[in-house]
Amino acid sequence: MKIKDSEILIVPGLGNASPFHWQSRWADKMSTARRVEQDDWDRPERDAWTARLIEEVQRAEKPVILVAHSVGVLTVAHAAPDMVGKVAGAFLVGASDWERPELKEKFGVHGFDPVPRKPLGFPALVLASSNDPTCDLDKAEGWARDWDVRFGNAGEAGHFEAESGHGPWPEGLMAFAKFTQSLQPPAA
Repeated sequence: MKIKDSEILIVPGLGNASPFHWQSRWADKMSTARRVEQDDWDRPERDAWTARLIEEVQRAEKPVILVAHSVGVLTVAHAAPDMVGKVAGAFLVGASDWERPELKEKFGVHGFDPVPRKPLGFPALVLASSNDPTCDLDKAEGWARDWDVRFGNAGEAGHFEAESGHGPWPEGLMAFAKFTQSLQPPAA
């Protein structure tokens, strides 16, 4: 599938994606991309975030490709049953493990646990890092297996944000392009 034949929905995580973050840079370069805006970026709430994502997917006029990061990945996982048939694929990067009590306590994010353990119902690629402070590699790989999607180990990539050296992130853009080429429009 070609990017021009889809709507790219950028699904940021906690705090939104800064202008230096790869998601913001990609959105600026892709003519069919737009960010899924949330009312409160600093206090993610599962029901509100999933409802907004589902609303944006339903509003799309072309097949949707999701590009999610951090708690945005979990937003996709929770919303997945309501998006089958509209989503051609999801590029899921650096999921945060909000089942970890220390993360919930530190950031005050609640409602994203437990993480769904059922197939997403559309193709996806989960990219994880061996040194991501918010999610162990084995946990991310287990989610990919449970979601029945592909998994990629990106090595020591931190949490895939500007602070870990992922501003423009050209390697990620190449992986995304390869992923989109493997997609087909969802069956109606």
